[in-house]
Amino acid sequence: MRPNASFTLCLALVLAPTTLLAQGTILPRPCLPMRICPPRPIGAVERTASHVRVTLQDRVLRYEVEERFVNRGGTIAEADYVFPLPKNAAFEDLKLSINGELVSGETMDAGRARGIYEEIVRRMRDPALVEWMDHGLLRARIFPIQPGEEKRVVVRFQAVAPREGDALRVDYRRGADVSSPPVRIMPVDDMRRLDDTRDDARRYDDGERETFSLTMPATSAYGTPYSPTHRLVRRERDGRLTVEAEGSTRDVTVLIPLRSASEPAISLLANSNGRDERFALITLTPPARSGRSTPRDVTFVLDVSGSMSGRKMAQAKAAGHQLLASLSSRDRFRLIDFSTDVRTFRDAMVYATPENLRAAGEYLDGLQAQGSTNIAGALDEALSFRANDERLTLVLMLTDGAPTVGETRPEAIASAAAAKRGDARVFTFGVGADVNAMLVERLALEGRGTASFVRPEENVERAVSVVASRLTDPVVTDLRVRVESNGGDRIRLDRLIPADGVDLFAGEDLVLLARYDGDGDATLRFTGRSANGPVEWRQRVRFPERDRDNVFIPRLWATQRLGWLAAEKRRAGGSRELDDEIRSLGERYAIPTEFTSYLVQEPGMVAQGDLLRQERRQMAPGVMSKRDRANVGGSVTAAPQTSMDSFDAAKVSSEQRAARSLEAADAITSTTRGDATSRRIGDRVMILVDSVWTDARHTTDRRTVKVRAYSDAWFTLARELPGAKDVFALGDRVIVDGKSVAIEIVDGGAEQLDAAQVAAIRAQW
Repeated sequence: MRPNASFTLCLALVLAPTTLLAQGTILPRPCLPMRICPPRPIGAVERTASHVRVTLQDRVLRYEVEERFVNRGGTIAEADYVFPLPKNAAFEDLKLSINGELVSGETMDAGRARGIYEEIVRRMRDPALVEWMDHGLLRARIFPIQPGEEKRVVVRFQAVAPREGDALRVDYRRGADVSSPPVRIMPVDDMRRLDDTRDDARRYDDGERETFSLTMPATSAYGTPYSPTHRLVRRERDGRLTVEAEGSTRDVTVLIPLRSASEPAISLLANSNGRDERFALITLTPPARSGRSTPRDVTFVLDVSGSMSGRKMAQAKAAGHQLLASLSSRDRFRLIDFSTDVRTFRDAMVYATPENLRAAGEYLDGLQAQGSTNIAGALDEALSFRANDERLTLVLMLTDGAPTVGETRPEAIASAAAAKRGDARVFTFGVGADVNAMLVERLALEGRGTASFVRPEENVERAVSVVASRLTDPVVTDLRVRVESNGGDRIRLDRLIPADGVDLFAGEDLVLLARYDGDGDATLRFTGRSANGPVEWRQRVRFPERDRDNVFIPRLWATQRLGWLAAEKRRAGGSRELDDEIRSLGERYAIPTEFTSYLVQEPGMVAQGDLLRQERRQMAPGVMSKRDRANVGGSVTAAPQTSMDSFDAAKVSSEQRAARSLEAADAITSTTRGDATSRRIGDRVMILVDSVWTDARHTTDRRTVKVRAYSDAWFTLARELPGAKDVFALGDRVIVDGKSVAIEIVDGGAEQLDAAQVAAIRAQW
């Protein structure tokens, strides 16, 4: 029987919500005894694409997984399609469609599937399936594949979307081969897993191998989807909102806020090792209807010195026009331009009437770039206006240089601005390497704004317009959060990012990252100010003692924390405590800093302190530390820091502070790449060193337990140590660190471990 459409595989989740899988494996069938089989070359069958499309309707998630593979060899191939099933799930209809033909699938629970997984791993000496050993299995026969023929497999299933506080959670998890080149679907004695992506012919044609998309109704019942793991690209059409994950789509998490007319959507995700490392990610989406927005007083301060001539000046004027277009009739505004002297459009704030906006546009168009750079005078004029408690005062300043006339000492300029700023929020834009990056950064951070840095080849207009468009509609200002424990241990948020006093604008969510002490039930209490008066929102949550999920939170927190610490060091100078924290975070989470940059040294690896370095990595801007220079045999005398070094360092810090997803954090410093020499596994970075996958934070002071790959001891540790099987899936040569013990997978290692040995390793892990 051949249906004219792809079948539906229904999945009913009857137990606790779990992470859903969306990837399969092609396992070529072995030759059977008494059967004549032609030789099949290694790697003849290749995966070409894998796409995941998820649709939300009435709290039900409908998954469609499409995967394609082709026989590159010159002979016929046969295969089994293997699809790991979600943990603790029950299934009803278990069929799938292969090139439009309905094929029956065999399903196995986790207990029965475990033996099959282990047998495949042992027989093929390939750990590709070890991380799925606790999952059930769907397996179906794929008929002979002719040379050059492409097979298309479509699996569809549905699941109830689990809740995370006031949000629906969508998870997609793929296997460990995320960064590899096109994965081979191996003959008889080998296998690899398939990627994920969605059914979209255009993207196939563009050569994208893996994509993930989520489509949902565009209604006020849902807030804007947010992903802590990926940057999302949005598009809206015919009352439906679709978001697509950018970059590698190995482990995708998306939160969809459930919003009411009068209450916000508040969610808490946590990651805790049960000891000293406990992290929380808190999101707040404002109510669907929040009444009037807070009116604004907006000042745009524009550098028109001689160095701004040409393309930069044209873009700055265009940015000014976009800023004017973002004003509402309730807003007031000023334009200040400065070079050697300081000039203004009007002598005071004026309302954004059509007449005033038209005149301001003409004023912008008439500006000419000439003269020196009087930053102190411009700030004095911009901050001389007395703020109104009922209005939000915003100052946006753009400059491409360092102060050259008037007060030229950056410290004195920053101190004077701090004394006059009051409640004004200051947003700065530094253009080009000649700008005084420290001053631009300090003005913004002390002014509770953001500092943006634009390279000479980048678009100034876009940088300003992105920030200006975000600031158009203030919903709540001075938003603060407190934790009130509901009995049990006192719970305290520590090193909260961003710190208290956040302004929340329409169309954006509040995303807070913090470490926490204590555990148990608690209430999050948010307070702030709006145009309608004070606001207070509460949400009951639970801070867990131990939670191994949400491994993206610690690295995301560390990335933002490093952005703040680096700025503080530029402002106040280094100290032992500050340097130690920067170094510790860089080494713990494999984030390049001035102390933990990945360096180059032949023959290909250098141990820099306790952190392994291998191949060339993008160095964090700044001066190489004395310890780094000693390790690579260089001089211990620090080289002077150039203006471009300072600019790039400030730009990296700014982007780190703004990183709202793990994908964005990794893109800033490029510590992980889609190549064959580095992989991110949970919160670890694994580096390929002399054919050994080595934990980037590996140290030699830990006790090391050596285990033989695919032995009973190997499988026991994969089951017993949290996160170990994901790392073991990299291959049969691995070194991975726990708290005070390291596991080395090596020939000649132990093949058996007794219960006492396993318990001791688990306690130190």
